[in-house]
Amino acid sequence: MITISPAAEAQIQQARQQSDAEGLALRVAVELKQDGSLHYIMGFDDNKKQGDMVIDAEKANVVINVASEPLAKGMKIDFVELEGRMEFIFINPNDPKQKPPTA
Repeated sequence: MITISPAAEAQIQQARQQSDAEGLALRVAVELKQDGSLHYIMGFDDNKKQGDMVIDAEKANVVINVASEPLAKGMKIDFVELEGRMEFIFINPNDPKQKPPTA
């Protein structure tokens, strides 16, 4: 299951309004890089494809393609302040860079 925080939902809705993208879903893709890290790509999209996972949140519809789904399983999308700037973050149990080191 993928979750979207209320702060992220509100920001997605605001970005949709500012971009004249009303009615479009936010497409999130997760790519596995050669170093094993995960890279996230976001953009508004009106082209839903067969196999897409659709997450209907209260204020934001998010679409994840079938190739990204295993990498996104259990992920949370949030919108937080980091170093004085507001940014989307992806809390993802599948990202080896986010796992605590083992003893």
